[in-house]
Amino acid sequence: MSTAQEVRHSRPYDLAITVGLIAYGVVHLLVAWIALQLAFGKSSQEASQQGALQELGSKPLGGVLLWVVAIGLFTLVIWRVLELGWGNLDLHKKVSSAGRAIVYLVLGVSAVKVAVGSGASSSGGQRTVSARLMAHGAGRVLIVAVGVAIIGIGCYHGYKAITKKFTEDLVGGVSEVTILLGRIGYFAKGIAFVVVGVLFGWAAIDYDPQKAGGLDTALHTIKEQPFGSVLLTVLAVGIAAFGVYCFGWSRNARR
Repeated sequence: MSTAQEVRHSRPYDLAITVGLIAYGVVHLLVAWIALQLAFGKSSQEASQQGALQELGSKPLGGVLLWVVAIGLFTLVIWRVLELGWGNLDLHKKVSSAGRAIVYLVLGVSAVKVAVGSGASSSGGQRTVSARLMAHGAGRVLIVAVGVAIIGIGCYHGYKAITKKFTEDLVGGVSEVTILLGRIGYFAKGIAFVVVGVLFGWAAIDYDPQKAGGLDTALHTIKEQPFGSVLLTVLAVGIAAFGVYCFGWSRNARR
């Protein structure tokens, strides 16, 4: 058995993945809490994963917790990389694993930045990049393409929720409650991705980089709609459901 395969079958490796998925769930719960506060006009934090990490950092022992979250997320990156190299995956699952590894890596780096006091607004950075791209002819086409890709990810999340395809990530006796939380969570995340993608496309078509942004911009856009507070509350509950699902996932993750 190779060293990589030995690592994949070790108890510390399993424990690290469990901690990582719990950390991932905590981030989503914090995003949901900030979104809920935004729905009632009480939020001062950016309603995004970056804002969630900043919220965590502001709590007692927040710095320590941020490092635990960062280490857990980096472990998930290793999990997906080993899965790519030694797992028996088809092309679709390899693409999915690579995408997840990037998400975990970005979140882990963000946690480190917040822990050392250098975290910045993600939505603001995305608008700056959008403005630079729009200064070039092909830039607007690229932004539209990014928007379409994000919408595609959102639709795929919805598909996973409807078909319960996410259960392929689970092994062992998984409760119906966990599956229900996963369906609600993936569907809510799908809606958020679709809104973000539409905003990117709208920004390019309207030549307005201020309309492009991440999750924070998307949630504020939802809040501004008729019955926006109600819609945002429902979405926050959905994101929270995904956070709780991650706890169940951590116990039954397919290694």
